[in-house]
Amino acid sequence: MHRRSFFKKSALLGTGILMADHLYAGLSLKPLNVAMVGCGDRGKGVLSVIKQMPTKFNVVAYCDVLDFRLAETKKYVPTSAVAYKDYRKILDDKSIETVFIATPLNEHFGIAKDAIESGKHVYVEKTMTYNIKEALALRKLINQHPKQIFQVGYQYRYSPLYFKVKEMIQSGYLGKVSQVDCRWDRNWDWRRPVADKTLERKINWRMYKEYSGGLPAELLSHQIDFINWAFETQPDEIVATGGVDVFKDGRETFDNVQAILRYNKAGMIGNYGATCGNAHDGYLFKIKGTKGSVSLLTNTGVFYPEAETAKELGIVDGVTGATKIVINTDGGIPILDKPTKDGTTYALDEFHNSILTGKMPVSNINTGTQASICVAMINEASYTGNKQLWKQEYA
Repeated sequence: MHRRSFFKKSALLGTGILMADHLYAGLSLKPLNVAMVGCGDRGKGVLSVIKQMPTKFNVVAYCDVLDFRLAETKKYVPTSAVAYKDYRKILDDKSIETVFIATPLNEHFGIAKDAIESGKHVYVEKTMTYNIKEALALRKLINQHPKQIFQVGYQYRYSPLYFKVKEMIQSGYLGKVSQVDCRWDRNWDWRRPVADKTLERKINWRMYKEYSGGLPAELLSHQIDFINWAFETQPDEIVATGGVDVFKDGRETFDNVQAILRYNKAGMIGNYGATCGNAHDGYLFKIKGTKGSVSLLTNTGVFYPEAETAKELGIVDGVTGATKIVINTDGGIPILDKPTKDGTTYALDEFHNSILTGKMPVSNINTGTQASICVAMINEASYTGNKQLWKQEYA
């Protein structure tokens, strides 16, 4: 039995979840006039993907408060695109239909609010807002503007891989899931070079609590958001700890964090950790069920059946031990035949087509609010040492 036959037998194909390249076949393509607000690493990264999608997006303006970033961005945009230092000039331009926001986290809410109120569609990078109050206020505002598309940039879960894993979870293919283990580790100080020391806080804003949600917001929120979405739930209790344990350089946000999220309704525990002091695990994402587990990277994933599940699938002959299915040397079965593309490509495809069709994107104001609240609760728990409880008004 080959892998393709395995997935047919396991009912993981033919359920309407197709590769994103074909999700919207037949729709007429209309280039949207767009502007980028925030031209740091992520802003330029999104622009580099947009540049490969000329039939869908036309960048007419870009904005940043730092002159050197505007200069760096020129190679990512058409020569006709106009540079601004005040984002409100972009909002005044009626020809601009869509605004991308990739600024420091503390600025997301204000810019998104102004953009929606000016009639624009909005794509805001994760995490959606800096705190819970902003998340709830933005949700209320977006719900008052149903004709405008609002999408949050959790690009990984737009991947066909992550759609398939969600389907595995929802179909019961993994059995009863009790544990989720997530890490996003690195071994460097996370700093950007600063030629002018007066710009330290503007360039290295991720280091400072005034602007940033730290590692939970910038990294772990991807995995937190996926678990919320895939299990259609949210954590009820959060405990967390952390510290500036590796790079004692004046930073305020922790460089070493560990959080435990208890999902009472799902009967599940989520372990989420990140450190700047060791890169061995890198991006680690494991979902553990009674029938099998899934181990994910950003673009590939492997299913590891439990012993009884493997026997039921006929993966191993009980007498000879002969392999009957294409498997890895560690006993895992690749979920897809090949790695997926950059998740941002899938996310921008969805955004464009949501605007054309008026259909709410998968990563929307409701899921974005949920993830923002989780991140804020983790930070509150780690900074204060107090357990955080999900409140009824968050739902």
